[in-house]
Amino acid sequence: MRKIAATTLALLTPFAAAGAAPAAATAVSAVSVPDRSQVVIVGHRGSAGHRPEHTQGSYELAVAMGADWIEPDLVPTKDHVLVVRHENEISGTTDVSLRPEFAARRTTKVVDGRDVTGWFTEDFTLAELKTLRAVERLPAVRQRNTVYNGYYQVLTFQEVLDLAKGLSRRYGRQVGVFPETKHPTYFRSIGLPLEEPLIETVKRNGLNRPGGSVVVQSFEPSSLKRVAKELRVPLWQALGTTGRPYDLTAAGDPTTYADMMKPEGLAKIAEYARWIGPDKSSVIPINPDGGSGTPTTLVADAHRARLKIGVYTFRSENQYLPLQLRRGQLPAEHGDALAEYRAHLDLGVDAFVTDYPDTAALAKAELGGPREHVQPKQFDNGLPEEGRE
Repeated sequence: MRKIAATTLALLTPFAAAGAAPAAATAVSAVSVPDRSQVVIVGHRGSAGHRPEHTQGSYELAVAMGADWIEPDLVPTKDHVLVVRHENEISGTTDVSLRPEFAARRTTKVVDGRDVTGWFTEDFTLAELKTLRAVERLPAVRQRNTVYNGYYQVLTFQEVLDLAKGLSRRYGRQVGVFPETKHPTYFRSIGLPLEEPLIETVKRNGLNRPGGSVVVQSFEPSSLKRVAKELRVPLWQALGTTGRPYDLTAAGDPTTYADMMKPEGLAKIAEYARWIGPDKSSVIPINPDGGSGTPTTLVADAHRARLKIGVYTFRSENQYLPLQLRRGQLPAEHGDALAEYRAHLDLGVDAFVTDYPDTAALAKAELGGPREHVQPKQFDNGLPEEGRE
């Protein structure tokens, strides 16, 4: 691990590459051909391929491996504290199902129009959640991660911000935090809105500035627009592969994710966001035979709309790779993930959202990204004074 870290921990992508969220499309300068050395590596829930996701160990390892940003998914507790979990239903990411004292809290709820059964963060106080321990969400895929089951606590959003600040000092570079509001329409409907405590936390930590270390993402446009009214941080519109954002469904708006990825849809996104985040299959489709198809124009269209584009989710296991990049016979074996990164770099993407920051860092380095960190002790990242940590 030390050898890997020596090569990759110092990869510098100045957080200023995120840009500022524009008040309108005309307020953003023209986007040139992306500099590959500026491609942002986003540690998806940390380094989820190496440690149980959304844990301190996952985030720490992600940064050591070269991640520029770390991603916490935000959900609320009963006492309205933002905590970090993949979903509000936590039976797959904690040991709650093994805790007899919480057995009676197993229930079924309708979340974003779907019946979901299990245990939910909004039914636990923070103190109760802190008694639980994280487990690997995909044990059949990442069996080696199960050795860490029971080791890590559930983190709060504030604890992730504190961790990123400490990691920035440790590695001499600014580590960004990339929170996602999960199911914001649902949580607002039950009196536990996400945006207000997120906004308050960002302001309290002195991070409310375009060149700071926070970029907020959501699949729901209304959530981002609420944030935009109060914060000056860049915003990232996440885009699904099918259907439409749930807030639009709830409002009776027929706009689909496919509509949002058309040039006219991208122009509307550029009025409130600086980034789009599509699934990688929206950039390079998968053919019916499982192989890679012809790339779409989405990257170029996004850049024409003065939007940056970060693509999710890059994983190394065969089952997540195009047919021609798979190696061996088992779905959980690793294939030629580097080739997939190269293909997207060639198209000009601005960020990778990845479960394997070490592999992303290698792909970036082999194509001319920086291999050594040279930022001085004052963490001068080239930003104006107000944009420095």
